[in-house]
Amino acid sequence: MHWTYIRKYPLDQPARTVRVLLSAWLIPSHLIHSLRVGQRVLVNDRYRSMNQLVQPGERLTLTFVPTDFTHPFPAVDPDSAATVSVLYETADLLVINKTRGSKTHPNQPGERGTTLNHVAAYLGPDQPGPYILSRLDQETTGALLMTKTPAVVPVMVRNIAEKRVQRTYLAWVHGTLTDEGTFDAPIGRDPLDKRKRQVNGDHAQRAVTHYRVVDHQPGATLVQLWLETGRTHQLRVHLAASGHPLVGDPLYGPGDGRRLRLHCWRLAFPQPFTLGDELTTVTAPVPSGFDELNLG
Repeated sequence: MHWTYIRKYPLDQPARTVRVLLSAWLIPSHLIHSLRVGQRVLVNDRYRSMNQLVQPGERLTLTFVPTDFTHPFPAVDPDSAATVSVLYETADLLVINKTRGSKTHPNQPGERGTTLNHVAAYLGPDQPGPYILSRLDQETTGALLMTKTPAVVPVMVRNIAEKRVQRTYLAWVHGTLTDEGTFDAPIGRDPLDKRKRQVNGDHAQRAVTHYRVVDHQPGATLVQLWLETGRTHQLRVHLAASGHPLVGDPLYGPGDGRRLRLHCWRLAFPQPFTLGDELTTVTAPVPSGFDELNLG
């Protein structure tokens, strides 16, 4: 098995060496080394050394093989694909609309019934993936980004780390928020409950959440939320600390038995092995009943 990618070098780009171009595509140095040793970088169908130039309009072919990767094939048992709602799919990337109550991935060997198991069944036995790129809590719904091949995993991980992947959430919170703002209190572990995180907890790390008010109901506010950082439970902790916990949050809210109103509404991301700032945007429909709060 191998994975081949063919890209035309854009006409609006300056000439670059092969090595510089591969780095600009966010391919890590160990993979560039493997491509060089295996002579698996072709320019116009002929091998070209790493220090030679690629001219605008030329065609590059990259071929990756399983030995390029530490774990080329994830050990995920396929489960029923009936629950998989696909929002976006290419040969490399997959965005699904995660349902409420489904864990994102198995926590134990051989565990089934998670979103990742369902996607493995959807892709079928001929696909090496899925490889998960983003995570959502069990009760959170919405857009979840995965890759179908190992070759694009490190590229997309770099895009996430360098804030090129943008995640927008919709959430109903208790109380009345106005306008827009930012929560920037650091988040760490709750020393009294290992399930939870808290503002200024143990080993606190920088955490930044931006919000904008969209709508109101009696006793509640609908907000859009943007993550600048990606700490565990970040949205839930920041909102609870502000006095406006998520409606239905069993850990950080009033525990009134309502279902969690948190939805990953929109993902925007660059395509692998491309240059520039162009993003692909995928929107996940809001689940039915999301706006039915009846808080009074």
